[in-house]
Amino acid sequence: MTVRKLVTHPADILEQECKPVTVFDKKLGKLLDDMYDTMIEFDGVGLAAPQINIDQQIAIVDVDDQHGTIELINPEILETSGEQTGPEGCLSFPGLFGEVTRPFKVKVRAHNRKGKIYELEAEDFLARAIQHEIDHLHGILFTSKVSKYIDENELEELNKE
Repeated sequence: MTVRKLVTHPADILEQECKPVTVFDKKLGKLLDDMYDTMIEFDGVGLAAPQINIDQQIAIVDVDDQHGTIELINPEILETSGEQTGPEGCLSFPGLFGEVTRPFKVKVRAHNRKGKIYELEAEDFLARAIQHEIDHLHGILFTSKVSKYIDENELEELNKE
């Protein structure tokens, strides 16, 4: 497995709609494994394919809970409810953090690495991470949703609460 080079802002690929995945093969499996290694290496909780310069609708999320690593291929949001506001960062914006408001609950449909369709419901931090990564696949950056930027000291205080 390989740690891939991260794409940081500004980069065109971060702001464009990604192409759907049509081939579910060993190459896709290797890419997902590489994405996981890259996410862990850079201490992230999610990673989208455009962040490693791949123009495909692939994202992974792992917030270190009972769900484990969630692989989202061609994901679509089916429904959302509630509201939450909290800090977000992004591996493509090193050192930048901001308050973002998103739905508290999300229901998504996606493919797994073998092409099988599944549905998943998530809430709170997991829902936030999933929505952040799906946004990447549509060229939407978290900076477009920030209500207020916060520095690392403020972030540490928020994480203590």
